[in-house]
Amino acid sequence: MAQHIGIVGCSAEGAALCYRTICTEGAQWLGPHAHPEVAMHTHSLADYVACLERGDIEGVGELMLSSVFKLAQVGADFVICPDNTIHQAMDYVLPRSPLPWLHIAEVVAGEAERRGLRRLALTGTRWLVDSEVYPEKLAARGIDCVRPAPAERDEISRIIMDELVLGVTRPEGVAYFQQVIARMREAEGCDAVVLGCTEIPLILSDANSPLPTLDSTRLLARAALRRAVEG
Repeated sequence: MAQHIGIVGCSAEGAALCYRTICTEGAQWLGPHAHPEVAMHTHSLADYVACLERGDIEGVGELMLSSVFKLAQVGADFVICPDNTIHQAMDYVLPRSPLPWLHIAEVVAGEAERRGLRRLALTGTRWLVDSEVYPEKLAARGIDCVRPAPAERDEISRIIMDELVLGVTRPEGVAYFQQVIARMREAEGCDAVVLGCTEIPLILSDANSPLPTLDSTRLLARAALRRAVEG
């Protein structure tokens, strides 16, 4: 019997994509129309943003833990969070969590290592890109992590928070991501790009990215499926 997956949601679009991936790809493991049991709890995104804007990482962690305790009560066996930015609070969350976690950056780093990638461009919110969430996990596997320039970080973050998390996709936003990724390929020697916000896969994929992509949302969902089915 497959384990029960708990999802700690943050932004709706990324959480929805992760949930849909688990449900639609579950059939590959369990048969037609089948997927593991899934529960999700989501605090208001505004509560997370308020904590992030004042640099209150413990506050972010408390919101995450509140969700985990609720998921434990409804029978989840382990949890994932389809939001890269709030993984900054994991050092606070893990010692207090009643359930085990899959860490999104560890999942992405493992896939990068499996594919033999050595130097990754990182995209995501300014909060995520300025943090050590990805550099630490990648460095542990001998992989370099390259951040966009400060002005690029600001514009990417604006596109994410003002457009993508609201389900808005504009050609100008896609073009800007492509421009930054192409520059990081040429100027920084990157061999792939981490889609380090769970909404970025809504507009970028291997089909239109100047670099091969590491889709954090779907990679996490697939890792959760493997764990649920294989234990």
